[in-house]
Amino acid sequence: MPLFFRLIKKYRVAAITAIVLMLVELAVELVQPLLISKIIDDGIARHDAGVVLIWCGVLVAGTLLAFGAGILSSFYAAHVSQSLGYDIREKLYGKVQAFSYSVFNRFATSSLITRLTNDVTQVQDTTFMGLRFMLRVPLVVIGSMIMALVVHAGLGFLLLLTVPALILFIVWMVKKAASLFKKVQQRLDNVNGVMQENLTGMRLIRVFVRREQEAARFARHSGELMQSSASALRLTEITLPFIVLIMNAGIIAVLWFGQLEIRAGSATTGEVVAIVNYSLRTAGALSALSMLVAAFSRAHASAQRINDTMETDEETQRISDETDKIEETIMEGSVEFDRVAFRYPNTAAPVLEDISFRASPGYTVAILGATGSGKSSLVQLILRLYEEDEGNILIDGRNVREWPIRKLHDSIGYVPQEVVLFTGTIRDNIAWGLEGVSLEQVTKAARLAQIHDTIVQLPNGYDTLLGQRGINLSGGQKQRISIARALIRRPAILVLDDSTSALDVRTEGALLQAISSLRCTTFLITQKISSTLNANLIVLLDDGRLIAQGNHMQLMASNTLYRRIYESQFGEEGSHVGSLK
Repeated sequence: MPLFFRLIKKYRVAAITAIVLMLVELAVELVQPLLISKIIDDGIARHDAGVVLIWCGVLVAGTLLAFGAGILSSFYAAHVSQSLGYDIREKLYGKVQAFSYSVFNRFATSSLITRLTNDVTQVQDTTFMGLRFMLRVPLVVIGSMIMALVVHAGLGFLLLLTVPALILFIVWMVKKAASLFKKVQQRLDNVNGVMQENLTGMRLIRVFVRREQEAARFARHSGELMQSSASALRLTEITLPFIVLIMNAGIIAVLWFGQLEIRAGSATTGEVVAIVNYSLRTAGALSALSMLVAAFSRAHASAQRINDTMETDEETQRISDETDKIEETIMEGSVEFDRVAFRYPNTAAPVLEDISFRASPGYTVAILGATGSGKSSLVQLILRLYEEDEGNILIDGRNVREWPIRKLHDSIGYVPQEVVLFTGTIRDNIAWGLEGVSLEQVTKAARLAQIHDTIVQLPNGYDTLLGQRGINLSGGQKQRISIARALIRRPAILVLDDSTSALDVRTEGALLQAISSLRCTTFLITQKISSTLNANLIVLLDDGRLIAQGNHMQLMASNTLYRRIYESQFGEEGSHVGSLK
């Protein structure tokens, strides 16, 4: 757990304070049975009320001291554990955000949510228990055995015999439980994954009448979680009864031999009571250890999962801005692909092969091709969501890998194929990612995206609150708000990844006309010929290969596939095609 030890150094003063106060509390607790034996032997047995009052006063004062020390120790332990949990969560979230797209896809979303919530909470709670009880439990056991031997060596030896067997049993239990709780966390990931899918796809589930099947799927995964949890808890719960059994046997032995020692005059009643008291404290400490076994087993599994995330191979991470020294920003937006090839991580089949073309500044580049031809993969290389395997991608004449990530992304407006809107107002969503944006800028971007007239008709206009993922908007409205969010950045490069699919022909035409008036290089992924007619360059992909490039008239004259696509769509979009010619 290197991350744990590295972060907890910040709170070492509070952690040490919590431990010192716990030791004060513990010292008083270990002295108490000795004081009780003094009260019995020197006070009660001799009918000396003065001695009883003195030692009772010392006992009460010690109890109050232990109470105060315990409260303060809990306060400092809580401060350390809560602060540590916050730091781990922040570090883990920052690490996830820094993942390249290929690394991010290694983890299920539900698993990352579990690691950021449940796993961090397990480590956080166990840190508190560790500061309060991890040292306390063994010290109570060791201290009680030492004090028992000090009070009476013979009877104390009986207590000494019972403890090693229990400790060996507990060590075995910890190792066994750790593997079981790791499986529990994996089952929890599965349950969270099913819940996430069902909650986000609730509308589809109802339309396809799949509620019973999805409920059965959830019940199956939930049942597996229950069985794994039950197996782990059954194992850990054995600890307490076993400890109680052995310790009770030890206490019976102390009482039996104690009464023999009292009759022989080699032990006093107070000493026997003290030994029994130390035995009970040892039993209590070892019983608490059963709780610690479960907690530390869970925490060990959670810490391992956190470490797995934090120690993800750094070579797969994006190059950070800190290593870049480029001062200028992307101004023209020219983009050139030079014999680019790409395959997704851990796959053998190439997605793109030998792609070469150049988009001059201000060009509109339409990327056309069938589903799975590599259109989205191509623009993701411009964004550096993935890195090309062969060839070079140049932006403003400089290799895309040399541009700082922050400057690269600040210069690109990106509208993904799957629209993502956030809970908040329409104005917030359009201005998302920018600071100090005026309403005038938001309105201008909305006009360009052909959504302004729709927004002003809403009851609260730009201050209209959107539901989760924009649930109260139509598909076309969500797409246009997403486009406005990209346009407000005044990008040098605009990437529209099939983001006009929900728009009607007239709205799409007006949108493309508005975008053409901007001085930006536009990449338009589409399957519609109507979107390509006025493009400066059309890139036609087929199975990851560039089979043709040129403008509409050039491809109509030279490429059979393009002409066939045009003819298949012309009847449906004839009016729009005619208006654009």
